[in-house]
Amino acid sequence: MVLSIKNIVPILHAQWFGKHPNTLIENIAIDSRSLQNGAQTLFFAIVGPNNDAHIYIEELLEKGVRNFVVTHIPESFKDQANFLVVENTLDALQKFAAHHRDLFDFPIIGITGSNGKTIVKEWLNFLLSPDYNIIRSPKSYNSQVGVPLSVIAINAQHNLGIFEAGISTVHEMEKLEKILKPTIGILTNIGSAHDEGFANIGEKMKEKLKLFHHAKILIYNKNKSIDAFLNPKLKTFSWSCKDEEADVFIAKKSILDKTLLKIRYAESTFEIKIPFQDDASVENAIQCIMTLLYFGYNPKTIESRVELLFPVEMRLKVKNGINNTMLIDDSYSSDFQSLKIALDFLESQKQYKKKSLILSDIFQSGLSDEELYSKVSQLIISNKISRVIGIGETISKFKNKFLNCITFPNTDAFISQIESLNFGNETILIKGARTFNFEKIVHALEEKTHETVLEINLNAISHNLNFFKSKLKPKTKMMVMVKAFGYGNGGFEIAKLLEHHKVDYLGVAFADEGISLKNDGIKLPIMVLNPESTSFAAIIQHQLEPEIYSLKGLNAFLKIAEQKKLKNYPIHIKLDTGMHRLGFETEQLKELIARLKDNKTVQVKSILSHMATSDDLEHHEFALEQIALFEKLSSELIFELKIKPIRHILNTSGISNYPKAQYDMVRLGIGLYGISNDAEEQINLENVGTLKSIISQIRTIDMGESVGYGRRFMATKTTKIATVPIGYADGISRHWGNGVGFVTIHDQKATIVGSICMDMLMVDVTDIACLEGDPVIIFGESPTVIYIAEKLQTIPYEILTSISQRVKRIFYRE
Repeated sequence: MVLSIKNIVPILHAQWFGKHPNTLIENIAIDSRSLQNGAQTLFFAIVGPNNDAHIYIEELLEKGVRNFVVTHIPESFKDQANFLVVENTLDALQKFAAHHRDLFDFPIIGITGSNGKTIVKEWLNFLLSPDYNIIRSPKSYNSQVGVPLSVIAINAQHNLGIFEAGISTVHEMEKLEKILKPTIGILTNIGSAHDEGFANIGEKMKEKLKLFHHAKILIYNKNKSIDAFLNPKLKTFSWSCKDEEADVFIAKKSILDKTLLKIRYAESTFEIKIPFQDDASVENAIQCIMTLLYFGYNPKTIESRVELLFPVEMRLKVKNGINNTMLIDDSYSSDFQSLKIALDFLESQKQYKKKSLILSDIFQSGLSDEELYSKVSQLIISNKISRVIGIGETISKFKNKFLNCITFPNTDAFISQIESLNFGNETILIKGARTFNFEKIVHALEEKTHETVLEINLNAISHNLNFFKSKLKPKTKMMVMVKAFGYGNGGFEIAKLLEHHKVDYLGVAFADEGISLKNDGIKLPIMVLNPESTSFAAIIQHQLEPEIYSLKGLNAFLKIAEQKKLKNYPIHIKLDTGMHRLGFETEQLKELIARLKDNKTVQVKSILSHMATSDDLEHHEFALEQIALFEKLSSELIFELKIKPIRHILNTSGISNYPKAQYDMVRLGIGLYGISNDAEEQINLENVGTLKSIISQIRTIDMGESVGYGRRFMATKTTKIATVPIGYADGISRHWGNGVGFVTIHDQKATIVGSICMDMLMVDVTDIACLEGDPVIIFGESPTVIYIAEKLQTIPYEILTSISQRVKRIFYRE
């Protein structure tokens, strides 16, 4: 894209003020912070609800920018630059992008939906790239600003476009449709993401479908809800796993870690294996297969490509590196547009003045190699990169275009020389195409932490959540407990998953847990179960909802609430029905009612109690007495206060054992994490956490020699001992040592010998073929947390919550 200012004026319907109408524009920008801005940049001063980019014009002039699209010209800068004055700068950016799109006549795939847009886009890019020169949205650039910026990157060498479009409210999609004008449409899963901008699911559906106004074909998962909103003139290519009237009918079958798809299309039937089992990945893969079928690929080619699909990493990760370095891990993609984004991110996240770039060959730029690496060189110079390390045969040929550059033919060659490159006190952007396996570089440069990790299976959490949901009545709400660092599994990551699943409430024990979640961006309502009066101000500040369990606490909260002039602030009233731990007792009810009656400062959002014996059916009668008392006391409160609160008394065991007492909401705790007190129910739950370590060292001792403190293990024969770097400082009970417990190595039990130390334990591996560095399972499938708890005469809660936070949590999806 090279246009002069005088060419751009009519495109934007702008008024031009300036002295240099022939200035050529090579770069469009909206971010004043980007180091890529320069004399040939046209800066659009976007005005948003929280920001007005006109205030950055002076700063940009100082950086050498001389071309601006504005709604008004700041008085003091009139003669200093070219100003294109328009009514709305965002509309102008979109007009410019639409004009640019109209210059090209090749297929454009437009993708929209609630979920899966970015993954489908990235997978289609991978699947079609052997045959097309593709332009696609970088990362998840699918907004009112992201789409035009993506489209502006199209050049004459491209012959296929893949763009995603996302909207958050009505009247947005028609603007994106004018920019993209997709010829091929893909509608991904329509779910509840971003529902708040729409009156109902029907309105949301109508808005999404506006993207396909000029499309020649729409690819989608056939169902009656979508069909009801489709334009009858729009040609469709549908698939289904349920409706045999779809153009393509698909049967699914799980095989080990893969899914076998039996596909019936036209007059033929064939099978394709995909390397995923979760529903979302399977659906996204099917959308890609449908696109390949539409493009005319044969089943054999489709299968050979689809079986290579991979999990898509959609964010840049910041990690601590060796020798006081900070790593920005973008090790799975390498294209020109995403390089620009990554360099801007590097600038915003840098911790050190020195900046290094490790870059692989760049693919699918649509430019000649000479032109591409000249542009890359300009980017690197503008971003003030201190050192460039190029990896790949092509980038090595253009080494002379970069200052302070060293190149390697491949990743292994680089790693073999990594120590001689003296990394230290710098920020390093690692940016490479997937085929270069740059994750090896990340691993080599990442700061090595404790070799013990707790792996959290997010798929298992979703499964367990859905299992307990299946026990509930349709209108019963669910609160999920994420207190105590998510029962030792991790707080924010699990809370985020629960937010995705649209649970109704999160529960924490103390205010600081809730504050941490709110600060990390969790938007779900969070109830604080054991708030201290000293935390009430912070609770209000962070929009948390306190459980009130005493008159003293109520009076303290009301005093602060009245000082802050709050109205209807949500609180939760705890009743003591027999647990005798926290809560209002029967004789306090009248005073509670008197204090709350006609009080407009707070709103009783819920009334709750806690069962003492929901997991022990020997105390069934006591549990029923608790439920009856809760019914009596809560009903009195509701009648006297004339309120309609949420009522809840059941915890995990209560959900299963007392289904008639679901009331309006239940509280799911340990069950989410795969633990049940009922053996039959346990079969239906999936293991969430697997505590792993490695073998640090193996030694052989003779009969009569001892192991560990106090010589509590004495060998009765020649014995092979493995040392594992995990101990009681990591949360492993010392009672689990001395032959009581075991770990699993290569699916075999290795008994713990001697006393467990602070940072390590020793196991007998005499009969196990193993090597130093081999993985060790501390708990997971075997031994289970339940088994360990039984042997130690405690409960699974204690085992889970004891795992130290120095143990790194790794969250994954299978």
